[in-house]
Amino acid sequence: MLRGINRQIIFTDDEDRYKFIDIVAHYKQKCGFNIFAYCLMDNHVHLIVKENIEPLAKIMKRIGVSYVYWYNYKYNRSGHLFQDRYKSQAIEDDSYLLTVIRYIHQNPFKANIAAVMGEYPWCSYAEYMGHSGITDISFVLEIFAPSLEQARNSFVEYMQANEENDFALKRKVRLTDEEAKQIVQQVLGNVAVTKLQTMKIEQRNGYLRQLKENGSISIRQIARITGFTFNIVVKA
Repeated sequence: MLRGINRQIIFTDDEDRYKFIDIVAHYKQKCGFNIFAYCLMDNHVHLIVKENIEPLAKIMKRIGVSYVYWYNYKYNRSGHLFQDRYKSQAIEDDSYLLTVIRYIHQNPFKANIAAVMGEYPWCSYAEYMGHSGITDISFVLEIFAPSLEQARNSFVEYMQANEENDFALKRKVRLTDEEAKQIVQQVLGNVAVTKLQTMKIEQRNGYLRQLKENGSISIRQIARITGFTFNIVVKA
């Protein structure tokens, strides 16, 4: 999250918002990161960023410096625009990822600047519904269902759910890697974890699906323990 210094407005008009999105798109292509959700409010920005090549600190610095330079030039001002350093929190499992995406998309609705979910134009919700933009939607929609239509229907239902009444929102207690290793071995039985690397893809994916269906272990833990990449585990 980036917030205006002293909570001041950082987007005065739509041109400012378009410019910020253009800057994110530019550095997304240049630096190779992913965007899973965003929302531009008047005095702050929410972004869900997945690092790939460059670290998050460098990505956020590029975006922040570029926007402040442009904003200061446009409004004939000088000095800081954002309050201190950006704030960030790690997302390590799919359920929490969906929780944060919903929180971001519900921001305009809860702030009473949008009457219904999806009406606010300066967030990634519409991109999940088919509009072009900067958001990498496939990864998240595939969590809901393999069919695009079914995934979007489930996505809308989840985004509109009330946090207090939705059990899926509650973040799971995260297992330690040692606890997760024990569960992995229970699922694999007599098969050593190292054997997964040399298996045929179909057989390997069968075991990875069993591990995901177990529900106790996060995708990232499965990837760490088995030695596969995050994307291989997700797509298995």
